[in-house]
Amino acid sequence: MIMQGLIFRAFDRGGMIFLGILFGAILLLALSNLMLPPDHTLHAPTYMVSLIGKYLTYALLALSVDLIWGFCGILSLGHGAFFALGGYAMGMYLMRQIGDRGVYGNPDLPDFMVFLNYSELPWYWYGFDMFWFAALMIVFVPGLLAFIFGWFAFRSRVTGVYLSIITQAMTYALMLAFFRNNMGFGGNNGLTDFKDLLGFDLQDDGTRIGLLFASAMALALGFLICKAVTRSKYGKVITAIRDAESRTRFLGYRVDRYKLAVFTLSACMAGVAGALYVPQVGIINPSEFTPANSIEVVVWVAVGGRGTLYGAVIGAILVNYAKTYLTGALPEIWLFALGGLFVFVTLFLPRGIVGAINGSGEGSDGSGKGRQMLDRLRRWRSARAVGGES
Repeated sequence: MIMQGLIFRAFDRGGMIFLGILFGAILLLALSNLMLPPDHTLHAPTYMVSLIGKYLTYALLALSVDLIWGFCGILSLGHGAFFALGGYAMGMYLMRQIGDRGVYGNPDLPDFMVFLNYSELPWYWYGFDMFWFAALMIVFVPGLLAFIFGWFAFRSRVTGVYLSIITQAMTYALMLAFFRNNMGFGGNNGLTDFKDLLGFDLQDDGTRIGLLFASAMALALGFLICKAVTRSKYGKVITAIRDAESRTRFLGYRVDRYKLAVFTLSACMAGVAGALYVPQVGIINPSEFTPANSIEVVVWVAVGGRGTLYGAVIGAILVNYAKTYLTGALPEIWLFALGGLFVFVTLFLPRGIVGAINGSGEGSDGSGKGRQMLDRLRRWRSARAVGGES
């Protein structure tokens, strides 16, 4: 019953339109790649399939940031860490699948370990030869880190810019650690030269299409989860936390628990995005932990419109398409264009593209809406208290 209620809340008209456009576009792209000859005008080359798949993983990452920033007011500048951890978990599984097909022909050790004179496989690599274990770690490791980090941060009532700074420090510390060769993750070269996934050749067109659909499914599922959460009573509480955290705490809500739960969920979504990203780009290295990457995700959400969910997806795809184009045509101006875009949006489109179109996002502006939410929560708790006394 609980799951049916969540699904019912998620499938509103906007959600149906979003999912229809998403899967319709993906289906057309797949058909144009598989059915049309390479010399046809409408043929979609394989590199474009992988590129769109990468954009969809970025959209899922942006969605995870919008869930905590747009609806709970937690501005994380370290979500790239959760994305990278999920990517490394998938990369470790893919490396174990290479076996004796590597350069050195060692059936147990990845090539970089043979090169660095490892005598045996580190204990934390055990189990990654099984897909179910890797899939579990993809969600568990980012979620565990987020839970531990959030437990201390939110119980200590660290908020605002201070929380943003320590999330950035977290991803920077992880970047420095993963650059070390003795960590056992490939050092600055990372993990690469993947061969297959679940027995399917990663270079095959059919596998690329499969990864594209997997990315679309993950994005759709993430969207539905976010939609269901934000439209539930729990979502109303986190929205109230965003707009008036002190008042929400004075009403009797355990604010730290609500923030911890949504932060952990968001990290798990980011980990899944990273896991789907790796087989499509063919590499994962410590540069994914770079704080600038996490800041860029915030730009995607701001451009699309925070607190809207749709806006995070649109912003991620539009900004990354612009990045792909500009880094090829005018590589020297890309960073200036990104900075200029963020300044423009901050000054002239503070609610982002979707927020400007709608007039007000679901939660991007919301000071009056937040007061209404708090009044509802206060009446709800008062009614529960009266019912308990009677």
